[in-house]
Amino acid sequence: MRLRTVFAGLAAGLAAVTSLTAAGPAAAHSPGNHACSPYVVLDRFSDALDKTTYEGTYTGNLSALAVDRDGSLAALGDRSSLFRLNARTLRPKAVVRLADEKGADLDSEGLVVDRDGTRLVSSETEPSVRRYGPAGEILDRLPVPAALRVAPAGRAAANQTFEGLTLLPGGRTLLASMEYAIAGDSAGTVRFQTWRRHRGHFTPAAQYAYRTDPGLGVPEVQATPDGRLLVLERGFTAGVGNTVRLYLADARHATDTAGIENLTGQSGVRLVKKTLLADIAACPSLGATARQPQPNPLLDNIEGMTVTGRDAKGRLKVLLVSDDNQNPAQTTRFYYLRVRT
Repeated sequence: MRLRTVFAGLAAGLAAVTSLTAAGPAAAHSPGNHACSPYVVLDRFSDALDKTTYEGTYTGNLSALAVDRDGSLAALGDRSSLFRLNARTLRPKAVVRLADEKGADLDSEGLVVDRDGTRLVSSETEPSVRRYGPAGEILDRLPVPAALRVAPAGRAAANQTFEGLTLLPGGRTLLASMEYAIAGDSAGTVRFQTWRRHRGHFTPAAQYAYRTDPGLGVPEVQATPDGRLLVLERGFTAGVGNTVRLYLADARHATDTAGIENLTGQSGVRLVKKTLLADIAACPSLGATARQPQPNPLLDNIEGMTVTGRDAKGRLKVLLVSDDNQNPAQTTRFYYLRVRT
């Protein structure tokens, strides 16, 4: 979500944007471990792509990350751009424009690179999940349950729908996370929608209820190798800054809420279980700076996340990215975490 209204009062003009000819290591590195919590360590961060362009395309507005089949990073911008980045240097290697069926720009928010190389991309405006070929051509579009569509077609609010997207281990189940509650559900109760793959096609399947912390939404969700979920919760308060928390969630014993019209805290509905891994504000700043008030200058509008592997101790290597909204008061920043689950 671009949080346009939150930042409406900020300066509209960008400082001069330079073309990225080399992925300069505008990053903070520091030896040793830097604990955010007993479960999460921040290795480093990088601002290498902040306020840069590649082949005439702005490289910010990043809302999702995925590891491509060749080991490169796929980075999705929410203004119709899909970048391929060098996983080590973050240097852009290619960019593809995404569009809807009419050729219009896409408000792209979630990204999965499927096992055959196709890209599954969610948009928060309808909402939708489309399948794209590597060159950006639309292959098809997944059906979306009526209640999750934006009003008046459904009960969701514009720009508050499918933000996170992930493929569960085994590749048969796709999961999208709503950012905020739909009308008729209690505030803070967001729905996770799944689809099951059958003969090459995804069809709607179970749905689960997840309770966010007060005032926060869900910008991203990623499956872990054991079938649980890493969930980002995020919020913004003008004059204070961002709140970003990382949770470990487990939907395996949650109630299928697809047939429940209103989620109002009624008995008998088992929510997705969640455990706090870290509040990112508690991470060491490592010399980071912020262009607007933040509880920790390391923080920004963190919106994308992917699991890139494991370290020698078995911890998940998790990469986060912030969406700078093409705003001079914000930063495109990558965060390198190690997460014990």
